Amino acid sequence: MALAACAALAGCGGAAESVTQTPSQSSPRTEAAGAAETATAPAAGPATGPATGAIPAGPPRGLPLAGRTIVIDPGHNPGNFRHSTEINKKVNIGMNRKECDTTGTSTNGGYTEATFTLDVSHRLRDLLKARGAKVVLVHDADRPYGPCIDERARIGNAAGADAVVSVHADGSAVGNRGFHVILPARVQEGGADTTKIVGPSRVLGERLVTQFGRATGTRPANYIGSGTGLDVRKDLGGLNLSTVPKVFIECGNMRDPKDAALLTEAAWRQKAAQGIADGIGAYLKG
Repeated sequence: MALAACAALAGCGGAAESVTQTPSQSSPRTEAAGAAETATAPAAGPATGPATGAIPAGPPRGLPLAGRTIVIDPGHNPGNFRHSTEINKKVNIGMNRKECDTTGTSTNGGYTEATFTLDVSHRLRDLLKARGAKVVLVHDADRPYGPCIDERARIGNAAGADAVVSVHADGSAVGNRGFHVILPARVQEGGADTTKIVGPSRVLGERLVTQFGRATGTRPANYIGSGTGLDVRKDLGGLNLSTVPKVFIECGNMRDPKDAALLTEAAWRQKAAQGIADGIGAYLKG
């Protein structure tokens, strides 16, 4: 197949991560792609002590997420379309091997998922940093393609993240509307062991469903998750290889005209970022 892409019926997190797609085709969900970048929280400013003089600036004090590390994984790299050979190479996801990444989906008007996810991720980063968090972006479109799904998981693990959220938009059929959160299944096979993150990841997902719906005014998906907004998957390497709490959020269906109208609106994308930030905040508050 040419380019790997998102699966229509099972969402951008669809049953397979390697369905062929072009920017104007429908797509089944797979994993995110991009380059690695670390963004730290704004410095609190120099302080002085009575005996030691200047003290190195630390995280802002008194802010709700001070001392927390959050990893944002923007789904897909805008450059993936130009690197089909590289993103089709298979990598080890613990229980089997899957394609490095996919291109993602797009609206019928050509607004790509990769563009959407990067925009929402930037908005989310700014909201979280304003609350005192240290934020790590898995990529910022600063490399030609990727990173691969296994590297994405390693970035979150290496950061010792308190929470990782992979931002996506789905590529399902017309009439399929709403958002859903993909949770890791319990997997113990090969190099994958999600035993310790299944519980906290579910709590993170539940908080996201509540807060995302509240902020955006949209409802959980009418085509997956039986109205709960939650879908459990064992075939996504980005989840299987994670050792820290991690979920995917499919913010809406790019192939449905009504959802697409929301996803392409800047004001709605700000609401989406707000909902994700609020969900993360609620999860970390305990």
